[in-house]
Amino acid sequence: MKRQYPDWQGPRNRPLEAVRRHLTRVFARAGVFAAGVGLLAAGMASPCCAQSKSPADSIAEYRKMLADDNPAELFEAKGEELWKKARGPKNISLEACDLGKGPGQVAGAFVSLPRYFADTGRVQDLESRLLTCMQVLQGFDAEQIAATPFGKAEQVSLASLVAWIAAQSRGLHFDVPQGRTEERRMYELGKQIFFYRAGPYDFACATCHGDDGKRIRLQELPRLTANPGDGVGFAAWPAYRLSTGELWGMQRRINDCFRQQRFPYPGFGSEVTIALGVYMGVNARGAESIAPALKR
Repeated sequence: MKRQYPDWQGPRNRPLEAVRRHLTRVFARAGVFAAGVGLLAAGMASPCCAQSKSPADSIAEYRKMLADDNPAELFEAKGEELWKKARGPKNISLEACDLGKGPGQVAGAFVSLPRYFADTGRVQDLESRLLTCMQVLQGFDAEQIAATPFGKAEQVSLASLVAWIAAQSRGLHFDVPQGRTEERRMYELGKQIFFYRAGPYDFACATCHGDDGKRIRLQELPRLTANPGDGVGFAAWPAYRLSTGELWGMQRRINDCFRQQRFPYPGFGSEVTIALGVYMGVNARGAESIAPALKR
């Protein structure tokens, strides 16, 4: 299957070549690190290595090395351009979009989402709020974008916008509000969904993320019923995924978890996905955001 790149990366555009340069450096570093892990494994038979790193520590070091050349930076640059560019049927920019800090205020907005918005009468996360702004300000059809497959058309624009906006809160700590009845209701709904077991495997979100010490192969699974730590779990998304070469927002991350559980597709920006975001976001209160992060 041909790999799908964002539609702004054409053969005559510089960003595609920049992606290639980034990935060349990333894989070169991965090769060096793999060799180092091999030497470490070989040396474990010796008494001198009794205090060797755990697999989790080695993976953390590997990710830190790759993060120096995170291709998410390319999506951030495109997202800033899209925020400021007049687009859509109304030919207007998104600079008047209110993400919860006031029209046009981006810094710090990401770590305070999802939250209640009076103009829609709903609790919204970053992606669903951006859809509202794209429809009201620019004239896009929000329902059509929500129904578009991930990685296609305006979904690529959304991913880039999410990357840039999240980056404006990098290093800040999550403080998802619970001051309104609607926000507290969404937290309780998210909690119910998180622990709800169903499907052919009798899975729940809590099956993988309800306790400490769980992993899939060498991939540690953070416990999301409490603050798992800075830059972990909710505080690491959106993220660039090396395995797909794409920027994933939290909506895509949650939808993919549903796919792995063999649950029905919950829909982009649905109440189910936003409620889960509220539950994880409130539990992550105090965690430092490193988004957009780098994932395998």
